[in-house]
Amino acid sequence: MKNLGYLLIVAGFLWGAFLTVQQAEGVNEQLYLLALAVGVAGVVLARSAARAEARDVTRLEANIATIESSLAAIAADADRLDADKTSINVYDLRHRIDETFPEHLAAFVDARESIGHSYGLKAYAEVMNRFAAGERYLNRVWSASTDGYEPEAHDYIGRARLQFDDALETFRRIRRTAAPG
Repeated sequence: MKNLGYLLIVAGFLWGAFLTVQQAEGVNEQLYLLALAVGVAGVVLARSAARAEARDVTRLEANIATIESSLAAIAADADRLDADKTSINVYDLRHRIDETFPEHLAAFVDARESIGHSYGLKAYAEVMNRFAAGERYLNRVWSASTDGYEPEAHDYIGRARLQFDDALETFRRIRRTAAPG
């Protein structure tokens, strides 16, 4: 259904463009409006298919499991990095971040919308607020590492760890206490 929607969007756009350049004496407004209607129908079809796909129970369950496992891995990696920070050269911290975090961060980001679909927007905001803060702090560590600012890098590793740990605990609390739907 989503692909049919995309096909209608493209067809409506191309048809409208064709009508625009073909008519020397002016655009046939009725055909142009029909092309516009085909494109709008495509948008509606694609969006409703995407919405239905995002709310599929099997997909939601898989994404919720991915969210928890990726948050747990991110929190554990942040805990480990915080514990090891004094034994890592400040200039190597950014390389450690690049080696350790991207896979789990990407998995979480790809599945994050399922929090809202399963537990509501308030739950989504609670988890994402903490996750986003942890990610910003991790980026700050990466930048401080590049510039060789060891005290700042070490400080923000601890801050990132706290935020990721809090995001994980918040998500687990929401899963325990909130009824899905």
